[in-house]
Amino acid sequence: MSTSTRRPAGPAGTRPRGRAGTAPRRMLPPHIVFAERLLAVLSGERPVHWMLGHTIGEAYEQLVRLAPATPLRSHGPRPVLRRCSAHLPGHRDAVEACATITTGDRVRAMAFRLERGPDRRWRCAAVELDGLPPSS
Repeated sequence: MSTSTRRPAGPAGTRPRGRAGTAPRRMLPPHIVFAERLLAVLSGERPVHWMLGHTIGEAYEQLVRLAPATPLRSHGPRPVLRRCSAHLPGHRDAVEACATITTGDRVRAMAFRLERGPDRRWRCAAVELDGLPPSS
């Protein structure tokens, strides 16, 4: 076998890993990414304007009304996203999601809608929390 056709050393079936021997990063689904983003804003960890380019329609105004009260702030450990599921209502350019969040001893619910724009980017179009009336 010539040196130009020699295969890399190592066990058969192995492939290069990510940076410095770590596994390559996997893209998270958009509803998980947005659930974490909304949690950060509604717990007071991030300011509302952090969501400016990630919202459309009334969603930003809903966050402006909800965020000052920091409804997902915990007086103990940081609130944690426990579960987030998504439903695609008939087409692939919208996602309706619901999430459960643990804040101390309490479990909260959050629902939100994502829409994909012509640029193929996802943006939040609506947000609701348990126990709080929908913003209008």
